[in-house]
Amino acid sequence: MKVGRAILAALVAVVLSSALLAAAASAQAVPLAAKPNIVFVLTDDLSWDLVDYMPNVRQLRREGVTFSNYIVTDSLCCPSRASILTGKYPHNTGIYRNTGADGGFLAFRDRGQEQQTFATALAAQGYRTSLMGKYMNQYNPKSVRDDLGAPYVPPGWTDWQGVGNGYPGYGYRMVRDARVVRRGHRARDYLTTVLRRDAVGFVRDAVGNGQPFMLELASFAPHTPATPAPRDRGRFADVTAPRTAAFDEQDLSDKPGWLSGHRRLTFAQQERIDAHFRKRVRSVQAVDRALGRIRRELRQLGVERNTYVVFSSDNGFHMGQHRLTPGKLTAYDPDVRVPLIVAGPGVPAGATVEEIAENVDLCPTFSELGGAAVPATVDGRSLVPFLRGGPAPADWRTAALVEHRGAVTAPDDPDFPARGSGNPPTYEALRTRDRLYVEYADGEREFYDRRVDPEELDNIVDELSPERLERLAASVQAMRTCVGVGCRQAARLGVESPLP
Repeated sequence: MKVGRAILAALVAVVLSSALLAAAASAQAVPLAAKPNIVFVLTDDLSWDLVDYMPNVRQLRREGVTFSNYIVTDSLCCPSRASILTGKYPHNTGIYRNTGADGGFLAFRDRGQEQQTFATALAAQGYRTSLMGKYMNQYNPKSVRDDLGAPYVPPGWTDWQGVGNGYPGYGYRMVRDARVVRRGHRARDYLTTVLRRDAVGFVRDAVGNGQPFMLELASFAPHTPATPAPRDRGRFADVTAPRTAAFDEQDLSDKPGWLSGHRRLTFAQQERIDAHFRKRVRSVQAVDRALGRIRRELRQLGVERNTYVVFSSDNGFHMGQHRLTPGKLTAYDPDVRVPLIVAGPGVPAGATVEEIAENVDLCPTFSELGGAAVPATVDGRSLVPFLRGGPAPADWRTAALVEHRGAVTAPDDPDFPARGSGNPPTYEALRTRDRLYVEYADGEREFYDRRVDPEELDNIVDELSPERLERLAASVQAMRTCVGVGCRQAARLGVESPLP
């Protein structure tokens, strides 16, 4: 009997041990399997006025949430992308330009900013992470190599398809399967189309392997020269740039010196603006098709309900507003307020969030969605409460910080301003839902009450009291020096009293 009991006890122990091991394995596997996928379509210089021409983006809006006051930290490619990757303001990344000691990929890497991004956070959580397309200015897959001589891959990316100088849409170099590949000028080489095909293949492979994935498809479109896909070249022949109240603004006498001397747009300039706008509309068609094709693949693979799809841009673009020929770099609405649209599990359909959001929020948002801890050094805040349909947290920011270091003077910079497009000096700006305050390094200021002046036509800074101007200056100072949690505090403390 004792032997029988011993055998029985041993068998029970084995069964219990096996059950515990299975439960442990299940406990580890379930969270990984349950982690949501993230598809992030990041465009280059896409402004809100292009969304009307993008049916798949409009469908995404109907099925998800639109952040109507989503602001970028700088209307310039590299500083904005640095903020997106790290969740930090330019004064904490040290990236203010596209090139030089304080800008570009080389400075971003040398300052150690690549070591803590949403890619590193998600990879540590078991995600397969892929970047396809534009990374940062100065990234050149031919010349940037690791210690072993292979194409350089930034930390956190398990699948890397970085592209160098993809602005023309053809004749670019890209990394594929750890090799640098040169693409030609045939229709099948058109960059956005190549990225679409590769993105679909990546999604299939990741789903087939049972891995949660994060895909960033980063187009160069509609950045100048805004090359369209072959099938889109002759489309939208009658489209013109929107003639808002700010287009060819009548009176610039109240504007700062860098702008006030601009003359009214000539008929020839307006025609060129319209032609450029048509090119931009045509160039985003391939991006829109890529978004739609990826979403169809998600549905066919049965993972759409566990995938967040995010559409946005690194900065906006002005086209005739305030007498400016096509360009960016300003603190005005067309340049700093860009689309942010999200659909996915639990996201309320057709919703609009009017609270101020900023591109520093994307890193903590992606990190939280993937189950990663958000470092205290991050300046932004997760947008997940809004994605779940909840109200704004009680301590949510009331202002976004925009900080620009100007003027842009490097002729080899792809964002070197054309004549008449505007090249403001260094400034900091605070943007709330209803106000815009700009403080230039040369001492000039702007203040717009967007409740009655949404086009930012009437600079009423001279109507503000000295006390109010002093509070505004203190608010800017608090924001321009903040770090981490301090930024979240300053974004409320500095603005809710002075600006309203």
